[in-house]
Amino acid sequence: MTTTAVRPPAATDPPKPRGRVLPAPVSGQELVLVAVIALLWVGLALTTPAFLTAGSLQPLLVATAPVALVGVGMTIIIITGGIDVSVGAAMMVCSVLTAKALVGSGVNLGVAVLISVAAGAVLGLVNGVLIAYGRVHAIIITFGTANLFTFAGLRVFGSTTVNGIPGTLAFFGRGAEGRTLGIPHAFLITVLITAAVWWYLRHTAGGRHFFAIGGDPVAARLAGVRVQRRVLLAYTITGVLVGLAACFLIAQGTSTLDQSVGSGKELAIIAAVVIGGTSIMGGRGSVLGTLLGALLVQSVSSGVTQLGWKSQLSDLFVGVFIIVAVGADLLRARARRSR
Repeated sequence: MTTTAVRPPAATDPPKPRGRVLPAPVSGQELVLVAVIALLWVGLALTTPAFLTAGSLQPLLVATAPVALVGVGMTIIIITGGIDVSVGAAMMVCSVLTAKALVGSGVNLGVAVLISVAAGAVLGLVNGVLIAYGRVHAIIITFGTANLFTFAGLRVFGSTTVNGIPGTLAFFGRGAEGRTLGIPHAFLITVLITAAVWWYLRHTAGGRHFFAIGGDPVAARLAGVRVQRRVLLAYTITGVLVGLAACFLIAQGTSTLDQSVGSGKELAIIAAVVIGGTSIMGGRGSVLGTLLGALLVQSVSSGVTQLGWKSQLSDLFVGVFIIVAVGADLLRARARRSR
């Protein structure tokens, strides 16, 4: 009788393929933000019953939309290790160019959005080229371009306001035309774009390249990532989102646009990104967290106003949230290094 030797599978059989391991769809910090927002809303509802009414929540979501939308682009930039402090000035340029076109030429909704988005893309491209190929730190470049964009915007304004803006962009506004089932279109669009970018960053090689650049640009380049092109793309995407957010800003106001449009928005946007869990050191971040961070920032501002407190208190509370978020990020980074 012959016997057949049993071949040991572990020695010669190839290992079974394993799927790529992805992080959890929702991080712990995002769950904490959801809990904080829920507690804040409950507290405000108990102290100011009008807070949870449509007349209060709809303007809150409208105000959140441009901050969260540009925050999506800012998240990508900060993930790569950069930053853009010129987004407020870029919003002003896009807003005044679009408003002038609406008043002077009577363009329709599609053309108005195209003008604003194209202007934002050009401004983002300027930042991207200077940062990606000029090899100067992003904060220096964007601080300089912020001043250049502000000057350009003020020249277009011509030292006066833009008056008589028609309701062409009402689709993005506060009125009945700007809502579906009670939810503002601007916020719905922001949620859809956030979801698309979340999927892109999580499930595509191109999206993961942004994280690789922020983690170690030299290693990313050696691994075949086209670092300069990716950095250029990050700033251009942000410029496009700035242009769309400018349309939201025009639709929020009245028929008049003044020179303060976009002023200080860069601080609220960066605050939303940092509070949302994106590491200011680069290499880690979440656009979902940014959306929640923007909602928290605007909820604090709205709550302070409805409670009749001094407006400076909203800056204080947001500053505390930023310090806590940055501190938590540093503790996580230290824990990872000590493993």
